[in-house]
Amino acid sequence: MRVFLSYILISLQLLASAQSSNRKNPVEKITRSDYIEMYAPFAVKEMLISGVPASITLAQGILESGDGNSTLSRNANNHFGIKCHGMWEGDKYYMDDDAKGECFRVYTSVFDSYRDHSEFLSGRSRYAALFELRRTDYKGWAHGLKKAGYATNPKYPALLIKIIEENALAKFDKMKSPPEGKLNLQKDEEQGKKKQNTEAPKEAIVSTSQRQMYLRNEIRYVRVEEGDTYETLERFTQVRKRLLQKYNDKASSAPLVVGELIYLQPKRGKNRKHIYHIVAKGETLRWISQEYGIQMKHLYKHNEFSLGEEPVVGKKVWLRKRKRNEY
Repeated sequence: MRVFLSYILISLQLLASAQSSNRKNPVEKITRSDYIEMYAPFAVKEMLISGVPASITLAQGILESGDGNSTLSRNANNHFGIKCHGMWEGDKYYMDDDAKGECFRVYTSVFDSYRDHSEFLSGRSRYAALFELRRTDYKGWAHGLKKAGYATNPKYPALLIKIIEENALAKFDKMKSPPEGKLNLQKDEEQGKKKQNTEAPKEAIVSTSQRQMYLRNEIRYVRVEEGDTYETLERFTQVRKRLLQKYNDKASSAPLVVGELIYLQPKRGKNRKHIYHIVAKGETLRWISQEYGIQMKHLYKHNEFSLGEEPVVGKKVWLRKRKRNEY
């Protein structure tokens, strides 16, 4: 009995000592500047793949995770508050949010959280309209996220915009490769004073360490090379096979063809440079969709085509909504 009591006393002393130690050495808080320094490269990399502005991604990460200090970000590496939504097959973390005991996604790393955030936005139709905006239009994205139902807080757009402007995050939206080394986090005094033309040329090259990516209609894409499979493209682009097929209107059984372009994010609703296309022999609506970076559903709508209808050789296919005098 004495031995047992001695064991209990020793255990209690050790527990008290550990609790005292934890009070003296709390988990170090991440500052906002540290958060930006650590995760801006992730945000820019995701922007170049998915098209989600880096400023928006960073601002959401900062807001949703409390600069990486929230319980959810600490325990689940979840920096964007993304819930399980019934389709999640990974680990789960339960905590009270809008309702009691809600299910949140758990990630093996913060980078995985950033990657899933990009796929969450680019893979859902309710966010499709956001990808019609320029990636430098962070205000449009902030209001669009609220309108699409990402958050219930009516002040959500204003909170994101405030974070972006106070921390000069808009500069990351203009980068063509992830930043390296120590970042300059001083506020850009010229930000917002000059309106620059950021529209990329038809075949602008985005630098990468492995192979070239290109821009068309402000959408990232790659050219299929000899030996490419969906698996090799998935490893290189970090975009899942099902999304590559979806973005490019390719059936699951359709093979890749050397030289064809594969978009890495959703196509847009119109072409920013061209008004219409004159159909040549052998051209299909999907070919036009790929050539100009416009979703087929929008081509059907702009041209009042029936589902499955193909354009006639020599006729105009409108690449944006027609004006009244163009009918």
